[in-house]
Amino acid sequence: MAGAKVPAMAVSRTDAFKIRFDPKATHDLRQRLRTTRWADSIVGNWSQGTEAKFLRAFIAYWHDRYHWERRVDVLNTFPHYRSSIEGFGIHFLHFRSQKKDATPLLLMNGWPSSFVEYLHLAPLLTQGNPAFHIVVPAHPGFGFSDKPARPYQVEPAELYPALMQSIGYDRFIAAGTDIGAGVATRIALRHSDRVIGVHVCEALERPARPGDPPPSPAEIAYHQRDSIWDQDEGGYQAIQSSKPQTLGFALADSPTGLASWILEKFRGWSDCGGDPASVFPFEMLADNLTIYWMTNSIASSLRYYYDAARLRPHLRSDDYVHAPTAIAMWPRDIGVAPRELAERLYNVRRYTLFQRGGHFPATEQPELYASDLRAFAASLAE
Repeated sequence: MAGAKVPAMAVSRTDAFKIRFDPKATHDLRQRLRTTRWADSIVGNWSQGTEAKFLRAFIAYWHDRYHWERRVDVLNTFPHYRSSIEGFGIHFLHFRSQKKDATPLLLMNGWPSSFVEYLHLAPLLTQGNPAFHIVVPAHPGFGFSDKPARPYQVEPAELYPALMQSIGYDRFIAAGTDIGAGVATRIALRHSDRVIGVHVCEALERPARPGDPPPSPAEIAYHQRDSIWDQDEGGYQAIQSSKPQTLGFALADSPTGLASWILEKFRGWSDCGGDPASVFPFEMLADNLTIYWMTNSIASSLRYYYDAARLRPHLRSDDYVHAPTAIAMWPRDIGVAPRELAERLYNVRRYTLFQRGGHFPATEQPELYASDLRAFAASLAE
């Protein structure tokens, strides 16, 4: 992958975008929520998955107190756009700083998130010193971006550099969590001349090669924890990377099922002390879920895992991210990689292990996340 020369993709047009309110779809959502057929539950906690009491409380809120029409008006106050990149539509938010010397920042979320996760963080980053111009794309198959029409139709690591170029950013920092961290890594490998630096909250691993130093005790411990996590928590990834369509039909038909599948991840992967509502307002969770529902994009978002596992070219043993890299590790995230593991693939200039936070730092700890991005950007200018 490193050094691969890929022809630049062409952006044919970019237009301002507004989320459209659909009264029929909203009525249908409310009807489905009202007539939920509830499964039985024999435990009163999260040990077997989503807790019934929490889910019932959330569904009652989604049905009784959440108003999508009002939320559309609020969400449309943010700077939405859509670009057509060789015929494929990408939705993105573009937050411009008032500071002329602001640094372009491509900021990418993971699954099962959306741009909603960044709505508090992005305004923080357009201010301060250094400040950023921020582009938050929706991945192919997510939200208001187009859905791929065939397996692995498009590669975000090619789409997004073309998008950044088209809006005037020749060079930029690539940053992200989860899926976004993977895309940032691949952009740095494919387009090293475009990337000022990389800031990721997940450290990818490249295959071992002869002559590599043996795993350190910290790396061994990390892989042991990872193996346990796969057994206890990794079932979602197994099905999404093998039979996403089977799951997709079920979740596309039931908003309560969709909420159960996604909310369990917000609880299990965050630093919420077991109570997701203590970190994530119900309104934010409902915004995120309603975007998945109204765009009918849950199945296409799940297929991203299939493409990644079976169709996208994997990292090679000689891959190396030469761009200066910051690794931000959050203690309650899925995995907390040690620095020496990250250094096998990345040119690590900054490694931060925070005292709090999880998989969704832009919502959980926006001030800490913003501070780390600023400190990294400032170091690049030294």
